[in-house]
Amino acid sequence: MAEAESIIGTPDVEGAEPEQDPQAEGVQGDEKAAKGSRKIVALFTVAAVAYALDLISKMIVVAKLEHHEPIEIIGDWLRFEAIRNAGAAFGMGQAFTVIFTCIAAAVIVVIVRLARKLYSLPWAIALGLLLGGALGNLTDRLFRAPGVFEGHVVDFIAPKNFAVFNLADSAIVCGGILIVILSFKGLDPDGTVHKD
Repeated sequence: MAEAESIIGTPDVEGAEPEQDPQAEGVQGDEKAAKGSRKIVALFTVAAVAYALDLISKMIVVAKLEHHEPIEIIGDWLRFEAIRNAGAAFGMGQAFTVIFTCIAAAVIVVIVRLARKLYSLPWAIALGLLLGGALGNLTDRLFRAPGVFEGHVVDFIAPKNFAVFNLADSAIVCGGILIVILSFKGLDPDGTVHKD
């Protein structure tokens, strides 16, 4: 009987699970891994571009604008003005520079750990913006005066009646907004979509 079943095959039983081909499962796993690795590349590419733009802009500002008059870009509505910021956004918390440094470092570690489970391109872009921005401001905190973990961040974009900020801050805000939008749409970092 066993020989007959192996030659003829067993009849399909209604409701029975079809046998999974181990080779097909392996191909699907390889495809998923490839998609995940592409998203990781996208994340780190966005982060590298955001970080490079922030770093280059700050180098130019320190070399050409610091200790000089502000440059008006759009009348008095927007100007470039070099300032050093010991605190967070809007100059708040200037006595907590070390804490902001630790928070930035923790954000970077969390994003790098989350990257392994990333299968969504929009999430890769959002996290890349956050990572690049956090790295940009962390670099200032570590390597600028007055010292390690207490460095002041270089800010230079000064809209009228608003806080002075930099490209790292812009990347962080854009990444944060994108994460909020993705969360409202129900898209998770692993690529699944859920509806509440």
